[in-house]
Amino acid sequence: MRIATVPLDDRFVRLEPFEDGLKAEVQAALDCDSEAWAVMVAPAYGPHFEAWWTAALAAMTAGTRIAYAVRRLSDGAVVGTTSLYEINPAYRRCEIGSTFYRPEARGGPINPACKRLLLGHAFEAGAVRVEIITDAVNAQSQAAILKLGAKAEGVLRKHKITWTGRVRDTAVFAVTDDDWLEVRDGLDRRLAAFS
Repeated sequence: MRIATVPLDDRFVRLEPFEDGLKAEVQAALDCDSEAWAVMVAPAYGPHFEAWWTAALAAMTAGTRIAYAVRRLSDGAVVGTTSLYEINPAYRRCEIGSTFYRPEARGGPINPACKRLLLGHAFEAGAVRVEIITDAVNAQSQAAILKLGAKAEGVLRKHKITWTGRVRDTAVFAVTDDDWLEVRDGLDRRLAAFS
């Protein structure tokens, strides 16, 4: 499995791999809703942005992450970020995460469009498993992940410690290559409704 670091797009979004020219737009997108970062493992807004950006670029150089700016095509605005990360070619698996959207970009076609592109890119590269994890207290995120078609696999107790010091349980979801065609078709039907 080799997942290429390339832009991905459909009629709703263009996912652009991080590079220096995107930094200001990404920072502006992440600085809009500081309260939303309370349940995140690591913050990326305000004074935290520089360290987060540097870590994302370092992971990209190491080949363990592809971080993307999410550009909404209807107006050209960068409305958030998402990543393929924990990329493990030996096990042909990765995760989708580090996802954050501006409030006005939530609840419409942006998230399903991004997930459709990321899942397709991973499976076309030979992945057999793509995980999506979230904080076990984040019911809204869990509902969105299930709506994508990922299967719930359980909760990892005391799995991570958030930047606020809270010990976090993590809800684990996954899409396998066996699931992909059904998940893909469901996402395509869902996105067609936004036409």
